[in-house]
Amino acid sequence: MVATERPARTGRRVLLVEDDEAVRMTLRYNLAAKGHVVSEAATGTEGLQRARDRRPHLVVLDLMLPELHGLEVCRILREETDVPILILTARGTEAEKIRGLELGADDYLTKPFGVGEFLARVEALLRRAERRPAPAEQEEQVAIGNFLLDRSAHRVTVGGVAVKMSPKEFGLLAHLVANPGRVHSRDALLRAVWGPRFDGDAKTVAVHIRWLREKFEAFPSLPFRITTVFGVGYRLDIAPR
Repeated sequence: MVATERPARTGRRVLLVEDDEAVRMTLRYNLAAKGHVVSEAATGTEGLQRARDRRPHLVVLDLMLPELHGLEVCRILREETDVPILILTARGTEAEKIRGLELGADDYLTKPFGVGEFLARVEALLRRAERRPAPAEQEEQVAIGNFLLDRSAHRVTVGGVAVKMSPKEFGLLAHLVANPGRVHSRDALLRAVWGPRFDGDAKTVAVHIRWLREKFEAFPSLPFRITTVFGVGYRLDIAPR
């Protein structure tokens, strides 16, 4: 397989976590030919450590890894960082793809795949990360009853109890809270939170909405609810006092 000649932005750090040396060498060669700075790992444990040490702009993550499964690596990375994650899997089942998205992956490729498609997805994820718009909301803190969202501290509390949020969960909740009573389509939420260049699966919005609901199940006094408007999108409804 030969690298394409089209130049790309230089200096983007890409971490390849893949135990198949032949696949890893091919992807490394083609990424380097596009101007990216590539680091590698052959196990899940090593990949997690390198992600923490190197702070890459993109992680390419195989799922079937020794020591630590790729899905577990994905879950941990998504809790710690907002880095784009492209998962590689030899199992092209719908369940496997959805599981990866549920754990926070941004996109996926099923083996075998062409280098051209791989590079296109890498570039799309990097563009999306770079062009992610700044939040339109200006208030640093939003309080609704016993709920508090603090953007500067990236913190959510209900009745003084902290609610752990991934970066995307926080961004989605912040956008909904800033626009209560308004219905947002999946596409609108993707543009606002994931960026206008998002090329992944639109199901990721529904997955993140479900995660938010699950996190708030422990708080019956929550002063709002996230409502599904079937066929349209989602709306944050503030409970009447």
